[in-house]
Amino acid sequence: MDINKIREYLPHRYPFLLVDRILEIEVPKRIVGLKNVTVNEPQFLGHFPKLPIFPGVLILEAMAQVGGILLIESLGLEIGKYAILYAGVDKARFKRPIVPGDTMIIEMESIVLKKRLSKMKGIVKVDGKVAAEAVIMASVVETQKLRGG
Repeated sequence: MDINKIREYLPHRYPFLLVDRILEIEVPKRIVGLKNVTVNEPQFLGHFPKLPIFPGVLILEAMAQVGGILLIESLGLEIGKYAILYAGVDKARFKRPIVPGDTMIIEMESIVLKKRLSKMKGIVKVDGKVAAEAVIMASVVETQKLRGG
């Protein structure tokens, strides 16, 4: 799945779209996405100017975005009608810094997939080595309800 297809699934846009490509998807079991980290990204202006490190919270967000695509596909959700919102993060661990020039391979595996509460285990690798891992929880909400409708 290329960036144009990803943009159909996710409402995120620059600078917050953190998935460049989907490499594999096995609905409803797992999905693998890719994010190329470049020095031109705005977070490196302040995190940290002399030692640019990709923020942990954005690693978690990239995991959630990749997992969101699997959730949409697995539940057969109509694209654009629903928003996928964080419900929690457990067991987050950051094993090594991710820096400009790295390619993040984001693997998400389903544990529970339901509208009310989904849970996925995620692992981010760089050069075949684990850089981060977490369990991400999310819930599905109709976008109309978010707008007060």
